[in-house]
Amino acid sequence: MPVKRSPLTSSTKPLLALGLEGSANKLGIGVIQHLPNGETHILSNVRHTYITPPGEGFLPRDTAQHHRNWIMSVLKDSLNAAGVNMHDIDCICYTKGPGMGAPLQSVALVSRTLALLYKKPIIGVNHCVGHIEIARVITHAQNPVVLYVSGGNTQVIAYSRQRYRIFGETLDIAVGNCLDRFARVVNLSNDPSPGYNIEQLAKKGKRIVPLPYATKGMDVSLGGILTSVEAYTTDKRFRQSAEEPSVDEDIITPADLCFSLQENVFAMLVEITERAMAHVRSKEVLIVGGVGCNERLQQMMGVMAQERGGSVFATDERYCIDNGIMIAQAGLLAFRMGQRTAMEETTCTQRFRTDEVHVAWRA
Repeated sequence: MPVKRSPLTSSTKPLLALGLEGSANKLGIGVIQHLPNGETHILSNVRHTYITPPGEGFLPRDTAQHHRNWIMSVLKDSLNAAGVNMHDIDCICYTKGPGMGAPLQSVALVSRTLALLYKKPIIGVNHCVGHIEIARVITHAQNPVVLYVSGGNTQVIAYSRQRYRIFGETLDIAVGNCLDRFARVVNLSNDPSPGYNIEQLAKKGKRIVPLPYATKGMDVSLGGILTSVEAYTTDKRFRQSAEEPSVDEDIITPADLCFSLQENVFAMLVEITERAMAHVRSKEVLIVGGVGCNERLQQMMGVMAQERGGSVFATDERYCIDNGIMIAQAGLLAFRMGQRTAMEETTCTQRFRTDEVHVAWRA
């Protein structure tokens, strides 16, 4: 099959974009540079996370207050790390959605203010497209099937005709939300993230407990699995203590439940991803989103891809967890294609489908 020529033309000078992300509990601001020779340089990627006590989630109002408190400090740190000032920036990019309403609005307000104050064009960016575009730059994946797994989203995506098409998704809650909510049930710390702490505790698990396996065609359902694994915490065999049980003891530990939950849910994600690979005849898988940092998920996906003669691409926590640089990258690509967001349209939306975005910069 002949390689299609990219509609993205080379710039005549280096271009700088400032990206601001705040759709959930991570506030991130980054600066990215595109050079005329096609190279992309990440100049800064600063992030501050709103962390709540163990057993608690983060409320939109409190998260928005965190973003308002920290955004000027993060902005200054990002510009200083990049060695630039606001006058050097060519465009300002912010997360339009999806996400939590109040945090999104807090960051959009600052983005609009900066655009008006410094007379810069502004571009609203889809959060998921940001994840995909920065991961494509970092990993050099060509045309992969994308597994997007985060606290608010679970989607299997493939590119076709200037859209990121959704082949499958969760029918209820996202995988990250499932893991985070169970972490609260077993009182795991939210620092650095509940999902990370589930991953570490799962490594100590010794047994698999029966849980529902709910793939429905190309989609998955996670709500019932969460209810089932939570029910084990009221089982008479459950012990909250993290002490190692003896071989003869019939007890269930939090580590066993974390291990079982991960194995079950990740197997479902691998299955629907493999179906998408077969459908589009792809040999590449790209894992993006905060849950994409999970090494066990990467390992399981790697086994599947290897059996198909393919490969898995993923990024580390600098780029898979929500960050400003991913918004800057997607926004700068749109900017180079002539896209702008009118000031009266610089709103936010909690529902912004991945396949609504016109990916004009890809053939």
